[in-house]
Amino acid sequence: MNIIFLSPNFPLHFHNFCSRLKNLGANVLAIGDCPYDALTQEVKNSVTEYYYVGSLEDYEAVLRATAYYISRYGRIDYVESQNEYWLETEARLREDFNVANGWRPKELERVKLKSKMKEGYRKAKIKTARFTRLDSLENAQEFAVKVGFPIIIKPDNGVGASDTYRIDAAEQLEQLFGSRRLHTDKSYIIEEFVPGHIETFDGITAPSGEVVFFTGQVMAVTPLDMLNGVGENISYTQPVERIADLREAGLRAVKAFGVKGRFFHFEFFRLDADKKGLGKKGDIIGLEVNMRAPGGYIPDKMNYAYDVDVYKIWAEALLLGENRSFPDYKFRRYATHFGRGAGVAYTFSSDEIRKIFSEKILIERIPPKSISGGMGAQVFILKADTPEELKKQSEIILQHDSDKR
Repeated sequence: MNIIFLSPNFPLHFHNFCSRLKNLGANVLAIGDCPYDALTQEVKNSVTEYYYVGSLEDYEAVLRATAYYISRYGRIDYVESQNEYWLETEARLREDFNVANGWRPKELERVKLKSKMKEGYRKAKIKTARFTRLDSLENAQEFAVKVGFPIIIKPDNGVGASDTYRIDAAEQLEQLFGSRRLHTDKSYIIEEFVPGHIETFDGITAPSGEVVFFTGQVMAVTPLDMLNGVGENISYTQPVERIADLREAGLRAVKAFGVKGRFFHFEFFRLDADKKGLGKKGDIIGLEVNMRAPGGYIPDKMNYAYDVDVYKIWAEALLLGENRSFPDYKFRRYATHFGRGAGVAYTFSSDEIRKIFSEKILIERIPPKSISGGMGAQVFILKADTPEELKKQSEIILQHDSDKR
């Protein structure tokens, strides 16, 4: 079986997807914009062959690389990246080379455009925030009068919380339009503000659509708050199998969006307060969908929380489908991502954190600056047996010097 994999070297742990495919006997035919000599040995070992292009943004170069692989290995069975940024490139390659498995460009719209995502959630009988397309300042003002401030303005086709704005008053709205920060080549939508925190439904489906693994995350700090704050992040794995409303909403969403042979990452708001016209405190509201593995170190957190290998589960689901007997899995512990902000004075130094939590630290990383805005300038991932232990870890790791005053 021949699989094109885009950018196996970035993010840094993505070689795990490749190695699991290769271990199952697949030809992992990688295309990336990092020179071969600069790749880590882990990446080199995880692929069958690597084709360097000057830029993955250069579609013609990626096209030539794929054509080369076909001439050498034969027909391509899958095109993968597990990266939101390259989903459209994946779809174009499938279209241009008639790859049978996976979404083509027209199909991708419903899981890439935020306006289309709402239609999928509606099909799953899950409420979403009211929205309209952003056509003008007047249009935005009318929508704000209808739903009330705050409102959120964001790209219809965007990744994470980039280029997203929270507007709390009419004056801010006028300033945003006057500042020219909204790109004229982008389509934006306006949404009502949802007073809640994000809980996710993440997992893997076999080619038939059967969900073979699922769990979820609680994002105690929303991506928008992270970008607008000091860059701190707290998110932890939770046992969704024990949370009936989230589990049932997630399974309905998987079916409604027709997720087959893929990782998935559904984001929901859980209301922290009643919101007129939307729901009561505690209700589940559909936010966005991502048809790839959840970002950051979440796959590794899943592994630690359940004592599984989700990279292997995904590879087996993709290549073996229903011929694979998937093992039962059980939530074992909390795995929490603590992201520290850049330039923040913390009470406890990194060395002190290592000493205090030596046996609890699972991962410690300094993420590349290009992605640290959504992860933290320094990341500690810790295990905890109870919510109370998790809370205590948070109080120590993220305590500012100013908190003691």
